[in-house]
Amino acid sequence: MNGYCSERLSQENERYQDSEGCILESASAFACGVLKEIEELAGTTSCKSLQLVRLKKWAQEQGCWYNDRSLFGDYFDRGSENETYLSPDLNDIIKLNDFRYSDDNLTSFFERIKAHNTYFPDCAYRMIGFAENIQGKICAVLVQPFISDARLATKEEIYDEFIRLGFSPEDNGEYFTNGRHDIFDAVDGNVLVDDEGHLYFIDTIIYKSGTGGVEAYNSLSPRAKSK
Repeated sequence: MNGYCSERLSQENERYQDSEGCILESASAFACGVLKEIEELAGTTSCKSLQLVRLKKWAQEQGCWYNDRSLFGDYFDRGSENETYLSPDLNDIIKLNDFRYSDDNLTSFFERIKAHNTYFPDCAYRMIGFAENIQGKICAVLVQPFISDARLATKEEIYDEFIRLGFSPEDNGEYFTNGRHDIFDAVDGNVLVDDEGHLYFIDTIIYKSGTGGVEAYNSLSPRAKSK
């Protein structure tokens, strides 16, 4: 991003700019430490609320907590998990993700963002910190390139692209898997196509295969519940 918003964001996060993905990796490691602590003390992996409280304090101490949402630009949409903004320079989408699809703890969230960036590098996420959304929920602040001059992908185009990437459809095409990750919500509204036919998977849900992702998605997704 450029301009005033970019300058302010850079100032608040300059200590993290030396290494790409540093905030994502650092936050993931911190949350994992909280999980291990609770698992040892209480014998449970259900600690999402505590992880969020401690992550907020951690972000404030590390200088990557945002009190002013106006820095993110113009608010324009709210999905099942993301409150979205268009940056002032119109180059980026900024998403405040409320961790809806992380059930007991935040492990699946960090795994998901890393997997997304591996499979879909042209619309990769950059995690710049944490903030509260309009509803007062603690959120991860994710920056993603704004894909302009694109149309919605068709079901056939999405299917063909997944096959090309080594994924196969499951449950009548409700999700796709390659045995390592299961990808949900790859529907036309979440996948774009540019003038050259390149697909951008801008908003999917990813779980590590064999970790209960199907059950978690079906229990947490408004789209799945509406069926």
